[in-house]
Amino acid sequence: MTDTPRIGPPPPFDPELLPALASLAETMPPAILPEMLPGLRAFMASAAPSDDDVRRGGAVDLEERPVPGPGGEPGISLLICRPARSTGPRPAVYFTHGGGMVLGDNRNLIGEMLDWVQHLGVVLVSVEYRLAPEHPFPAGLEDVYAGFRWTMDHAGELGIDPRRVVVSGPSAGGGLTAAMTLLARDLGGPVAAGQLLVCPMLDDRNDSVSARQMAGVGAWDRTANDTGWSALLGARRGGPEVTAYAAPARAEDLSGLPPLFIDVGSAETFRDEVVAYAARFWQAGGVAELHVWPGGFHGFDALVPEAELSKRARAARVDWLRRVLRP
Repeated sequence: MTDTPRIGPPPPFDPELLPALASLAETMPPAILPEMLPGLRAFMASAAPSDDDVRRGGAVDLEERPVPGPGGEPGISLLICRPARSTGPRPAVYFTHGGGMVLGDNRNLIGEMLDWVQHLGVVLVSVEYRLAPEHPFPAGLEDVYAGFRWTMDHAGELGIDPRRVVVSGPSAGGGLTAAMTLLARDLGGPVAAGQLLVCPMLDDRNDSVSARQMAGVGAWDRTANDTGWSALLGARRGGPEVTAYAAPARAEDLSGLPPLFIDVGSAETFRDEVVAYAARFWQAGGVAELHVWPGGFHGFDALVPEAELSKRARAARVDWLRRVLRP
């Protein structure tokens, strides 16, 4: 007898998403290796939205604000986007970008958040954080937390209602957001109204059934995940010294945290760690809403926003935000 679960073939991808996987593989294949990072960083920088793109024809006011870094470290940059001609205090989303801990900047895949600025009237604050491997743990988390503290301390100046701030992030940004809420709880820091985690990167052990099941297919597979976690943690990855502030799936106590929205695709590496995190959140007495999108690969809605599945995923997030951010 063995307790090892049988691993079947990968779940089928949603047919409407399949064409995007072929084009994605040309620029960002499932298995990302460390030597590919310089090229991927250059590609992502070239694809970042310009100031005009962010302003959306005058609907969004844009500001880049340098703020102090953590504990004497270099300063960090906050991208602040407000509805044009807005008056406060308004709800806000404090956003941490994705990129596997090794890629991206504070303009990475912010299109959905700019929709929230336009249509929900929120203020978006997107934080720039130091990337691994040049800056291993805890540098990125310290930057994210420092930016959050600064935002909450200066909420009045920014036209933000500090009681209505949701923290959010996709992929690595989701993992950093989850870690930041744990850190804020333990340090008695600012309290967010909720946390919205999109396909978050939570577990450095990288050994779930879904991680093994999706190896070599889809987007951001087990090899890529090993690249990201190893860049962040080095030889500690997967070992007993890794803390919940590095990998939130390691947390022993998920009580006392802000309400959680968490989602993931059924056909991606992070599926099982996300489902397990939501279950443990409920077991700790927390409030959580979980969505597993059938046939979705990692980041599907950002890459194919016009697909029906993507529209459903984004509508669910908006519905949750409206409920959490209402006065």
